[in-house]
Amino acid sequence: MSTFEQYFLWIALPYVAFFLLGAGLIWRYRNDQFGWTSRSSQWNESRILRWSSPLFHFGILFVAAGHGMGLGVPKDWTEAAGIPEHVYHLMAVIPGTLAGIMTLVGLGGLIYRRIVVKSVRLATTTNDKIMYILLLVPICLGAWATVSTQLLGGLHGGYDYRETISPWFRSIFLLNPQPELMADVPTVFKLHIVAGLLLFAIWPFTRLVHVVSVPVGYMTRPYVVYRSREGATSAAAPRRGWTPVRTQGTGNQGLDDVTPSQGA
Repeated sequence: MSTFEQYFLWIALPYVAFFLLGAGLIWRYRNDQFGWTSRSSQWNESRILRWSSPLFHFGILFVAAGHGMGLGVPKDWTEAAGIPEHVYHLMAVIPGTLAGIMTLVGLGGLIYRRIVVKSVRLATTTNDKIMYILLLVPICLGAWATVSTQLLGGLHGGYDYRETISPWFRSIFLLNPQPELMADVPTVFKLHIVAGLLLFAIWPFTRLVHVVSVPVGYMTRPYVVYRSREGATSAAAPRRGWTPVRTQGTGNQGLDDVTPSQGA
């Protein structure tokens, strides 16, 4: 492993990416709360969005949960809990594959919609295009890593990333980086990790910022009250004819003008 790879990719890049993620979210919240939105385009097109958006969002949530478990839970913990390695492998690969398929199909539908539907395409900014590329690349690389090393490697085998990638990932947050653990990691996993870190770096500056919005006040916020204009719901029939109106002024004092009523 070269010095560049060891110190830049596996030490400097993770810290830069997570710093930009945290600082960017704080900056965006303090300076651009009105822009803190997914900029929904549902009013432009809903038929494709109706199935692609739930597939993508549920799929990516399951993928994120799987990554959190695989990277955050040490191998010793699952073994101490009595979960054999081949059982853990099955638990990770099968649901992970289904979640990956959901994510890819949903994202494919969203991108197809962006390209084919003219009104959605015209509403797509350069920032959105960069975001979609940096979102698509790590997802595709992750899917290829799963297929090439886990599925084709056999359900009882495959590459054990919990011996290398997971300890390296945890060492970053423990402020004791161990880049040497990444020396023999398959290339597709390395590319997947680098693409994921670049996605985290640009996350706060794109529409993806809405992911960290939690509507905690939704259940306790007051109702939105709708009121009709006065007389709009009256059951009485409108009076036909002319209605006297008392005018004010020195020249018209004591005189009545007339205006047509609603029924006239």
